[in-house]
Amino acid sequence: MNLILASGSPRRSELLAREGISFTVKPSPVDELAPGAMEPISLARENALLKARDIFRSHCDDLVLGSDTVVVVDERTLGKPKDLDEGREMLRALAGRWHEVVTGVALLSGEREEIFHETTRVRFKDLSEEDITDYHARVEVLDKAGGYAIQDGGERIIAEVDGCADNVMGLPVGRVVSELQKFPL
Repeated sequence: MNLILASGSPRRSELLAREGISFTVKPSPVDELAPGAMEPISLARENALLKARDIFRSHCDDLVLGSDTVVVVDERTLGKPKDLDEGREMLRALAGRWHEVVTGVALLSGEREEIFHETTRVRFKDLSEEDITDYHARVEVLDKAGGYAIQDGGERIIAEVDGCADNVMGLPVGRVVSELQKFPL
């Protein structure tokens, strides 16, 4: 049985590779449920499961890992910004405040299904319009939930992280490694 990552996210691939885990990347083209479709934890878990099931259909002899990350502020779920204007709006909403990053993970094999999530709290620095413009000039944000990346210039915008920093990157790798031990690879 091989591990298949149902995501094209280079960050998720980097995190798994860092742990020495052997895997194949097969991004799922499935349409995700939109932010606001359900409460954030259920949304992240359901989108992770949708991606994993989509790939599992054609790889039922393998173990498939699906994942989805959302950012939550003021009970509002933020996905990936559709453009830089929305990205600016997201950074303004997060500036100087705490928010939560929720990542749902689904592991599917012919023998079992494990679905879990991890929540990390993040506090942003106070950001001026100039800070936001500078950040956008340095970091591609359109493929990142909440319109930011902890690993790309995060020190410019993040004041504090309470919990798993890898989760903010898109995969709670410590928990994933622990859960993978339940599957024969």
